[in-house]
Formats: sequence, C-alpha cells, structure tokens
Amino acid sequence: MSTSERMLRLLSLLQTHRYWPGPELSERLEVSPRTLRRDVDRLRDLGYTVDAVRGAAGGYQLRAGGSLPPLLLEDEEAVAVAVGLRTAAAGAVAGMDDWSVQALSKVLSLMPPRLRRQMDAVASQTDAPGPWEGAPVFDAAVLTTLAQACRDSELLRFDYTAREGEASHRRVEPLRLVSLGRRWYLVAWDRDRTDWRSFRLDRISAPEPTGQRFRARDLPADDALAFVRQGIRRMPQRYAVRVRVGMPAEDLAEQVGRWGTVTPDGAGCVLEMNVDDLAWPVMVLAGSGADFDVESPQELADRVAEVGSRFSRSAVPG
Repeated sequence: MSTSERMLRLLSLLQTHRYWPGPELSERLEVSPRTLRRDVDRLRDLGYTVDAVRGAAGGYQLRAGGSLPPLLLEDEEAVAVAVGLRTAAAGAVAGMDDWSVQALSKVLSLMPPRLRRQMDAVASQTDAPGPWEGAPVFDAAVLTTLAQACRDSELLRFDYTAREGEASHRRVEPLRLVSLGRRWYLVAWDRDRTDWRSFRLDRISAPEPTGQRFRARDLPADDALAFVRQGIRRMPQRYAVRVRVGMPAEDLAEQVGRWGTVTPDGAGCVLEMNVDDLAWPVMVLAGSGADFDVESPQELADRVAEVGSRFSRSAVPG
C-alpha cells in the first residue's frame, strides 16, 4: 500500500476503539514497527489523539478528542449506519428524529450509488414497526451516555424511578442496551443489590459515568435480550385479559406471538394476556377482524366501548 492508503487503513482499524498490540497492527498493515510509529505520528499531526504504550507488549488506541474527526466506514458499516438513521428518524427517542434526518442527509449525499442501492434493498425487504402512539420517550443524551458506559465497561450512577413510583439512586455495572417492543432497557449488575437488573431508560435520570472500570460478569441468560424477556414474564402485570374471539386459534396466535396465549374453543378461541397497558390487547382485537367477547377485565370492556364509539363518530362525515 502507498502511504496514503496505509494511513487510511490504520485510521479505520483504530476507529474500532479497541486496543491494538503493536505487533498485530504492524502485521495487519504489513509494515515494520518503525513505519507504524511514523504513521501514528502523522495521525497525531492531523489532530487524532492516539495513545501509545511502549515496550514489547505495547500498542495503540485511538482516544476521543475535542471534536469528532472524519470517520472511515467499510461498505457494510456505511449501509448499516444509513439504515439505522432512517429507522431512528421515526423512533421514540426524544429529539433523535430531527438529528437523524440531518445526519442521514449527509450520509446519503456522500454515499456512492452502489451502496445506496444496498441500503434501499435492506429497507424495502425489512418489516419494521413505526413508533407506537403513547410510547414512553427519553432524552437522547441518556441513551448515548449509557451506550458509552456499556462499551467502555465503566461504572455508572443514576437516579431511577421504579414502577411503583419509588425513587432510588443506583450504582451499576452496565452490560448492554436492549430495545424491546415500545421500550428501551439497560441490563446491568446492581452493586448495592448484588444482582442483575434491567432498567427502563425512560425511568433513568441524571446518568453519570464514574471513570471506574470493571470486569464484566457472566449474565444468567443466553443474552441481554433473553434476560429482559425473562424479567418481563416474571413481572406481575396490572391486567389479566381473557377474551373469546370468533376466529381460528392458529390465525390469532400469529398476530399475538409470544405476548399472549391462544387456546382453541369450539369454532373460535380464547385469548389470555397479562399486560400493564390495555393498548396492546385493544390493538390485537381491532386487527383481528373478528367478533369477540371480553370476559375480563372490565377496564378492557370499557376501553373497547370507548374506542368503538370514537371510531363510529369518526365514520360520520362532518
């Protein structure tokens, strides 16, 4: 590679944020350690902050500077960024939609046609739900702070409001962020409670990294997503829904998925769900296109009557 090509390749490797041992980086670039040191010095002259550890076990790592330097993305990374920005433009993170649109416009203006076709293909062949009405929102700064703490394995402090409204101060070892349904969750080890916990991001306030690093513990689940789902299933819900629906059980089960139980009942079926919000069963019943009879709770019957009355009024012109 020429010097320019090698510099761009070096910058791309360092922007993965990982620590690179010197010998491994030299081997990747097919240069001597001396040439590598000169290339690192050139990056520093361009304003990139590259930390170096001397010695046989030494290496290099790119550190965040005072401003964002130009990013170098592989083809697959560029497509992933563009698709993610397009999705975030319709997301539930407060203030993220406007910034995502601006960033997406910049990425698209520089993206070569072949990558834009790839992005359009991914978007057209992906079924992704839009934002749900009434979905809880949170500050985008909370999301970025937590994401960085997960990435850097950095101890985190924040205030948290529990489901019952009780406020507390938490010290956690953040592991992973999870997007599930209408909500985002942080999976972390709670140091004061000495146990794994999942925290809803819309209930987190004033997150503050401490600068203290930790070694990640073993999560008692296959992954963070599975851990959050397990916690939701164990959580007592506000409403126990039971509805008789006049349609085949297998057809309704496809709509409900894992969020409810559908049992055959003669020519129809019985739908049972444990939910904290009645919006989801109302949506399922409205989308089923079948007649149904609400057995419990009464709050669901009242909500269905209210929604039906509103729809009836809206169907009359004027």
